[in-house]
Amino acid sequence: MASQSMEVVAKALEQQMLQSARIVEEKLDGELEKLERMDEDELERLKERRLEALKKAQKQKQVAVIDEWISKGHGEYREIPNSKSVVCHFYRESTFRCKILDKHLAILAKKHLETKFIKLNVEKAPFLAERLKIKVLPTLALVKDGKTKDYIVGFTDLGNTDEFPTEMLEWRLGCSEIINYSGNLLEPPTVRQKSGSKFTKVEKKTIRGKGYDSDSDSDED
Repeated sequence: MASQSMEVVAKALEQQMLQSARIVEEKLDGELEKLERMDEDELERLKERRLEALKKAQKQKQVAVIDEWISKGHGEYREIPNSKSVVCHFYRESTFRCKILDKHLAILAKKHLETKFIKLNVEKAPFLAERLKIKVLPTLALVKDGKTKDYIVGFTDLGNTDEFPTEMLEWRLGCSEIINYSGNLLEPPTVRQKSGSKFTKVEKKTIRGKGYDSDSDSDED
């Protein structure tokens, strides 16, 4: 009984496949018949239409590429403006703590217009990252008057926790005089510390740029 049911199902599937094949074959036959009935002029017009469609598609792709280049500043010859105070975030897309820092920097960039905030993907600029000895991510390079004045490496100076407030980062930038900070530089904002966490107080004008790379040989995640 079971074998008979399987045979019925198999025959039904076979009939459906044959029917689908016939439909496809009929469509192909119809297209071929149309082509056979066309004279040379009609065939030439068909070729021209298809060629025009291909050209149009190619042009649209080229326009999209050109628009992307223009949006990135290509096509212009100009001097890079020199900002007196710059905060450069060296980051990597796959590093979670870089995304945390991104959130805080976006807030501070709107608040402190006197300073330019930028970010640089280390995977797209390995030479520069190596030249500056960027080994721990995230790292902030604080540039004043064209010279790197200080570095903020990882979250050690920010309370050693992922949950540090934006005010903590603002205070740390103020300690390096890279932003106009109106709060008390002698004491950092309060931050909830996890058990075992250690916070290193940063004195005003402290320069950490020459020794930070020894902290770790790998990225903080």
